[in-house]
Amino acid sequence: MRRFKLALLAALTLSAGLTAAPARAHEGPRPLGIENCTAGACHFDVPPGTYDVKVLLGGEAASSTSISGEARRSLLPETPAAAGERVARSFTVNVRTPEGEPTGPDGTPGLDLAVGGSAPALAGISVTPARHARQILLVGDSTVCDQPAAPYSGWGQQLPQYLRKGLSVANYADSGESTVTYLRNPQLWATVQPLIRPGDLVLIQLAHNDKTTDEATYRANLETLVAGVREKGGEPVLVTPVVRRWFNADGTLNNNTALLVNSLGVDHPAVIRSVAAAQHVPLVDLTAETKALVESLGVEGSKAIYLYNEKKDNTHTSVHGATVYAGLVRDALVAQHLVPEGLVRVG
Repeated sequence: MRRFKLALLAALTLSAGLTAAPARAHEGPRPLGIENCTAGACHFDVPPGTYDVKVLLGGEAASSTSISGEARRSLLPETPAAAGERVARSFTVNVRTPEGEPTGPDGTPGLDLAVGGSAPALAGISVTPARHARQILLVGDSTVCDQPAAPYSGWGQQLPQYLRKGLSVANYADSGESTVTYLRNPQLWATVQPLIRPGDLVLIQLAHNDKTTDEATYRANLETLVAGVREKGGEPVLVTPVVRRWFNADGTLNNNTALLVNSLGVDHPAVIRSVAAAQHVPLVDLTAETKALVESLGVEGSKAIYLYNEKKDNTHTSVHGATVYAGLVRDALVAQHLVPEGLVRVG
């Protein structure tokens, strides 16, 4: 901690010259900068909206820095810099109220960023309103949402770190929601739909909590969500649910619990695939992807993906697991040309 504080103080001194000069009148308001940062954290008093953040990383010693923000969202993966080197990175962040789950507490007004990593060094930062940024809006449940507390994490919480400047994630997934409750609660779909702009992607993953939803209702609810996205000019993307870590004796996940077949026999992934085909909607088959991954890791290796070791939880993912699953989503979006390769980070 002492080493980090010294490194940050040096970085603050280094960057002071970059931000101290007054902006010329024709340049407009000066970007918010590192004067808004203290040891390990930055706060920017901005209204809800979308913002571009440019950071300059590095110091006199070798460093490795990551950035997270708002409701525990991973915004920039750990980025190394050699001694004396400066590395510039940019990302776009969504600021909203509530800052995490839509039915959760409001959180802190403005934009809050946390500086982390194994040897963090922040040399400079600039925050400006985003111009012409595209959105990925997320509709989902607890396996997707911005989880408020460790060790939990939804894959939507980890997705922003894979995206570059010009593309933000607005995560409106909420714990415990089914297709029925998401459509019914005014804090959810009725709030999300007006935010959709032409060209925005809306990823929909709802299944884990549709335990008593019959097939006709489930199908109709998915169709309602798809139609609602298209009504606003957005592009819906249906996402099959992540599997539960529930092994058979032979090491496979071929059972109703793992593969999200509810108590009425409704095969949620199969219905989602059917609706996607019938409505000509892009599909991210996260059920198939996560099934293959969990089975390849086996009974022991897959424990780290979920919260089995911490909570004996075979449904919710760890930060590591959510990061891996977010990578699968990123890869699927790029493979289907839903997101340009230039707007994603690889690795």
